[in-house]
Amino acid sequence: MKTILRIFAILLMLLGITVAVATAVFWTSDLKKVELEEKYSNSSSQFINVDGDRIHLQDTGNKNGPAIVFIHGFGASLHTWEEWSKDLNADYRVIRFDLPGFGLSGPDQKGDYSDDRTNLLLLEIIDQLKLKKVNIVGNSIGGRMAWYFTAKFPERVSKLVLISPDGFESPGMIYNKAPEVPSYMNAIEYVFPKFMFRENLEFAYANKSVLTQSLFDRYYELALLPGNRRAMVDRMRQTVLKDPNLYLKDIHCPVLLLWGEKDGMIPIQNAQDYLNLIPQARLQKIPDIGHLPHEEDPKRSLPFLRDFLKE
Repeated sequence: MKTILRIFAILLMLLGITVAVATAVFWTSDLKKVELEEKYSNSSSQFINVDGDRIHLQDTGNKNGPAIVFIHGFGASLHTWEEWSKDLNADYRVIRFDLPGFGLSGPDQKGDYSDDRTNLLLLEIIDQLKLKKVNIVGNSIGGRMAWYFTAKFPERVSKLVLISPDGFESPGMIYNKAPEVPSYMNAIEYVFPKFMFRENLEFAYANKSVLTQSLFDRYYELALLPGNRRAMVDRMRQTVLKDPNLYLKDIHCPVLLLWGEKDGMIPIQNAQDYLNLIPQARLQKIPDIGHLPHEEDPKRSLPFLRDFLKE
């Protein structure tokens, strides 16, 4: 989130223009929802009602196998897990969904993007699928949501995998207080130039060539689903970090920390905070990989997950 704020602020400062002028020059219209659904959904896609929200979900693989629920990060969608899912489908029941305000789910109908709201939605998804216990895998803010859910509902989680998880305080993000999101961020709803978005997205990859045109287009176009940009800013303003010291101690299931050594968004040094509070957790470092190991190098990163789940 801080990266997005920085990129947008730099853009305006370099141009030396007001938000009003920037809006006139870089106006970016929403794309049509029906066309985006046609392009980015497939035969595995379901649109289910979860506490009033229309959630895009894919439930694939071996229905008799252990269930894995994946939670993506900020600005991503269930598609980020595509390559891992293809491999895991033979042995596991693979469940992926778009968080409200991202992907094809569209904005939350209550306008609530808190972690407590996500907990409620995740619990209802698991209940609707009639699952008693699941393995949960979360990346970035999805990692924060994953450990918070596990702490609140330990009886529903078998194993927990945190990929470059968010959650500890840092400059501008302190516990129990909403961050100060500048008013100019409201312009994202109308101004969303591709070069700005690409520069922000590139931070996630150690190997920038992984960000192909088709991959970039998917991220960019899904951000232009009606309501998603407003939801992005609302989620920023509603992100209130809970002190992990109060919750991580309640996690007793096996935990794997998976972290790219070249993560430019959440440095691998942050892993020690988790190791200090979750004694049974172990850290798997991945050399030459950034913030999205499952997307940047799925073949090299997946075996670590598979080995952990088999134990």
